[in-house]
Amino acid sequence: MVTINGEPQAKDGMLLPDFLAEAGYDSRAVAVEYNGEILAKEDYAATRLKDGDVVEVVCFMGGGC
Repeated sequence: MVTINGEPQAKDGMLLPDFLAEAGYDSRAVAVEYNGEILAKEDYAATRLKDGDVVEVVCFMGGGC
């Protein structure tokens, strides 16, 4: 199991970009923390989720006053 945003999910073996697309995230508008470290966008394609990983996905939102 992979813990994603605090929730255990059966995503072992999935590439990070595939997970982001499946979950409806725009990879251009998120930051990903992977096992405690911010992952560089150029590393997304080579990152395969594995059992025990902890992933946090943070979305950027526009807006203002």
